[in-house]
Amino acid sequence: MIQDFASLGRFLRQFGPRIIRRDANIPGNELFFEPMQMLVERAHESNPWFTPENMMYALGQWGLALEEKKLRRWLDAYTFPANPRPQKVGIIMAGNIPAVGLHDLLSVLAAGHRAVAKLSSSDNKIIPLIVKYLEHINPAWKGRVEFTDGLLRNFDAVIATGSDNSARYFQYYFGRYPHIIRHNRNGVAVLTGDETDEQMEALADDILLYFGLGCRNVSKLFVPKGFDLNRIFKGLLKYAHYAEYRKYRNNYDYNKAVFLMSTDENERLGLLDNGLVLLKNDTRYASPVGVVFYETYDRLDDVRRILEHDRDKIQVVISTAGLPGALPPGQSQQPQLWDYADGVDTMRFLLDLHKTGQG
Repeated sequence: MIQDFASLGRFLRQFGPRIIRRDANIPGNELFFEPMQMLVERAHESNPWFTPENMMYALGQWGLALEEKKLRRWLDAYTFPANPRPQKVGIIMAGNIPAVGLHDLLSVLAAGHRAVAKLSSSDNKIIPLIVKYLEHINPAWKGRVEFTDGLLRNFDAVIATGSDNSARYFQYYFGRYPHIIRHNRNGVAVLTGDETDEQMEALADDILLYFGLGCRNVSKLFVPKGFDLNRIFKGLLKYAHYAEYRKYRNNYDYNKAVFLMSTDENERLGLLDNGLVLLKNDTRYASPVGVVFYETYDRLDDVRRILEHDRDKIQVVISTAGLPGALPPGQSQQPQLWDYADGVDTMRFLLDLHKTGQG
């Protein structure tokens, strides 16, 4: 298994994170390189958010994550059952960023189960091609994954990812099964004022990679009082080309109009604009496309208390302030295999299914 996943990693590293470069030594390239390259280059035709730039970054990061030493570190942390009882695990996948459901799928396979995957209509081509690649390099994977367009049926457990609204729907329909149901979460950055220009540019990746659509994207900033907000704008200029991208620009213009035309004075106050991103003084976490919320603080301890109180709303924290579990700027979209969404150990959940399975 580890060797198969590592081979998949080598295959995916050809497609990013910045450029596409074919490696003649990759098994299966004669069948799969050109179809994957076509997906990378043309995915935006069916999903405008999936630009070649974003596709390459996503696949490249997966390629880096699926290195053999990282796979061993991930899986060596668990004890796998001597007498497994494979279950059918339904996976309802999101489609906000490319291949976002791949971690759940690989976890199900690594745990020895079968997967029934319901793909998002926004991302329904990459993962099936990846599954076909695994089946090609090792036919033992055949029959381990099935895809469904309709309602999930004939499953023993569920992993579902969606919004807060869809999570209530998932809870209603799947609550009686063993389940992981994920809600809205967002990335947060806590600045100290001592960040270098290089760190501010790296923070721009945390904010605007994938147009800010990922649950690990930073949508909320905590900044010390007196912080020069122009430093944020300056760092974000590396994504100035977004302003020319129609899908992003339409969302930015719409959200700007909503705030400026609001009858609620608080919606209009604290709004700063550089023609690319709106900075808005706001206590909420989930900002819309083209907008980043921020709050000012007096003491870092106050922010620590807020983060602890709101931990169920936060996916990742970016900071150089020594906060527990915080990542340095630029790393929010570089999760490792053991960085589980919502802090729920997916592999532990899947291995526990063997204890209750009927075989």
